Amino acid sequence: MTGTPVTYSAFADFLDGETARVERVEVVLAPDRLSIHRPGGGRIDWLADELRALPDQADRRSLVLTRAGDQLARLVVTDEAIVALLRRNAGHLGKRPPVENKGRILGWGLGAVASVALIIFVLVPVMANQLAAYLPPSGEKALGDATYERIRMALSSDMVPVDTCEGPEGLAALASMEARLGAGPDLPYPVTISVLDHDLVNAFAMPGGRIVIFRGLLDEADSAEEVAAVLAHELGHVVGRDPTRDALRLAGSVGVLGLLFGDFAGGTVVLLLANQLINAQYSQSAEAGADDYAHALLTEAGLPPSALGTFFERLLEEHGDAEGLAAHFASHPQMAARIEAALAAQGAAETAGRIGAPVLNAAEWRALRGICGGSAAEDAPESGMGVDRGFERPKPGRPKKDGSIGG
Repeated sequence: MTGTPVTYSAFADFLDGETARVERVEVVLAPDRLSIHRPGGGRIDWLADELRALPDQADRRSLVLTRAGDQLARLVVTDEAIVALLRRNAGHLGKRPPVENKGRILGWGLGAVASVALIIFVLVPVMANQLAAYLPPSGEKALGDATYERIRMALSSDMVPVDTCEGPEGLAALASMEARLGAGPDLPYPVTISVLDHDLVNAFAMPGGRIVIFRGLLDEADSAEEVAAVLAHELGHVVGRDPTRDALRLAGSVGVLGLLFGDFAGGTVVLLLANQLINAQYSQSAEAGADDYAHALLTEAGLPPSALGTFFERLLEEHGDAEGLAAHFASHPQMAARIEAALAAQGAAETAGRIGAPVLNAAEWRALRGICGGSAAEDAPESGMGVDRGFERPKPGRPKKDGSIGG
């Protein structure tokens, strides 16, 4: 600190790093050192090269000093003249001690990252699968109901929840379709099927047995059998309790990350789960299981299993990879294999003579298409079994819908 007056002195607060006592001391600034004169007559010299300033000091008018090699001691200097001289002339104030044991620290860091990855990607899914079998239905229903309301609000454009469609004739047609599928004995709890008045081409299952179908899917479907096939697929997810497992995995992952980063709340889980369901992507095994269940359920009900595959295939051709219901379906691995599986199930059902009457008559299909009170029912194609007339190409001028199918 060349040029600093030898006799320049001021008062400061000193903590020796051994006791909690704050001492009022006199500090004397010399060219090569800072001398600390304690009240009892003791003197400590901190050499200029040893002086270090603690980082992140908000008050530039004062300076909190420590000594290299003695990181616990503190000297709080508030005299503006000494602070200015130290900042200008003490060249090592900002120097940080070298990091020791870098290899060990790196090893521990990698171990911590690997542990978190193991918990999130291995232990949490395993625990979620186990807990799903023991979670009370009332708890699942409460989570599903809360998430349903969050979804209604998230999809709103004017802060008013999206309407639930409740046209009486449409609800009756939907109940008739559910009864025809006859999944009741397989279900872990009663199912509630809701139609939301939104143009997303989407459908998904939620914890607690709620299945959501969007108006956009009803508008896009060319037959009631296509809707029944999607519904059968979602019933397969309910039977497998896939939404509950997904919610538990999400809650576990958010909980682990929340403990690490200090941002965890139940509302966060519901918000993330709502987004997850809208863009639902279950594991390949869960999707295959829901497909297999839908094929069997449709065959047992005398309905065409091919409707599950050809609906997605037709929309994929219409909208491509970036839009429409097929966009989400295409995000799952082995889409072509899943479509082929649906067509193979169709062939087996036809060979066995299992294809029966349409799932809905023409009036019921129009009522279902008009469940939200719009004009969709006016141009509803006649319901059929999908072999000869049920999968016509979209009519010219029909607008495309953006969205995806959940699960």
